[in-house]
Amino acid sequence: MRTLQSFMHTILEIKPSSHSSPSSTPFPYGPFNSTTQRRWKKKPSDTAQTRLESRTRDLKLDKLTTHLHKLTLVLTLHRLISARKRGPFVSVQFMSRWKNIVGLNIPVGTFLRKYPHVFEVFSHPIKRNVCCKIRKKMSDLIQEEEGFIMGSESENVGRIKRLLMMSVNGTLHIHALRLIRRELGLPQDFRESILGKYTNEFRLVDLEIVGLVDRDRELGFVGEVEKWREKEFREKWLSEFETKYAFPINFPTGFKIEAGFREKLRNWQRLPYVKPYERKEGVKVRTCGGIERFEKRAVGILHELLWFTVEKKVEVERLVHFRKDLGIEVNLRELILKHPGIFYISTKGNAQTVFLREAYGKGCLMEPNRISVVRRKMLDLILLGRRNTIALRTRKETRDENSNVVCNEIEGGTTNGDWVIPFLDGFNDKKTDDELSEIGGLSKEELNGLS
Repeated sequence: MRTLQSFMHTILEIKPSSHSSPSSTPFPYGPFNSTTQRRWKKKPSDTAQTRLESRTRDLKLDKLTTHLHKLTLVLTLHRLISARKRGPFVSVQFMSRWKNIVGLNIPVGTFLRKYPHVFEVFSHPIKRNVCCKIRKKMSDLIQEEEGFIMGSESENVGRIKRLLMMSVNGTLHIHALRLIRRELGLPQDFRESILGKYTNEFRLVDLEIVGLVDRDRELGFVGEVEKWREKEFREKWLSEFETKYAFPINFPTGFKIEAGFREKLRNWQRLPYVKPYERKEGVKVRTCGGIERFEKRAVGILHELLWFTVEKKVEVERLVHFRKDLGIEVNLRELILKHPGIFYISTKGNAQTVFLREAYGKGCLMEPNRISVVRRKMLDLILLGRRNTIALRTRKETRDENSNVVCNEIEGGTTNGDWVIPFLDGFNDKKTDDELSEIGGLSKEELNGLS
């Protein structure tokens, strides 16, 4: 003990306490642990990133997000190929320049050969270089989707009007609509075909800001969640107090319910809030329960916005552009993670995508529409991979195989010149005139002599 005290006095410059007994030790964990930083004593920080990493995963939605990311890559390549004016095909060597534009982490040629039902890789008949083009079945589905989008003009007008009614000042930035154009099912030229066509409904406040002509005339919109509340009130005989401000809750499999969570959820479901289409003064955040009401209104607006989309999903980064216009100036990722029974964030596919949980069951849309059905058919072609590729073989390959079968069947028998027919059928259109002239110059006796 004296040796330890002398060590403290000389090396660590710690004077021994007069009140300390010889049996007491000032270093409960040893003399060399006093200067060690004890991080294990600190409580783990509760941030959006930690909640995102520790959330309960929905494997089916994660898998769906991975597949949809592949579809996005394919459609991006189709857009780049279609932009070429020289023809419907592009050389694979030139497409290798698009690797960073598309966002591929593998060579372009490898990606093309993984999906033979979508891309047709062939050799150019003149230049002899490897080229690629979109198969007819995939291009027909893309045209069918565009036809459905153009035929849903009245529905698109209604979606934009509802978004404008939810906004604070009745205006929206056009670039925000352009970012979620595909999610909303809008045509590529929606500014001219919808906003410019329906001048009695929309007006351009600025070069990139659109508003309603008469906002008071559009009063009376009802949110989609109100239909669910009415159904719960009628079928389950619940009181109006329980269903008036409630949201459908659907937790993922394996979600852990802690003590007191059910009571907090029940109180939050009963909490009144300003609904998305109600025009009232701003929520007073500093009042009792003001923050909870403000966040619940943001949940209602986000729920309504996701319901407008075709596949009931959208990337979180694109939702940020609607924060000021819709009056949801909160951290959207934290807001979504606070309500795992209503929303789900998937981090697959190099992006964070938020899903509306009530619209999905077993990884599929419960109420698909025409556009989502066509997109699902596109996804099915991608998921086929390299399977069932016999039907993709060209007529020439089938003819060559049939000719080989004929030769094998007659092999070993006596033939009187019949072998010449499959031999000539084996020539394709690429044979030169010199080769055909050499065959044509043989006499009948020379041909019989070859047998």
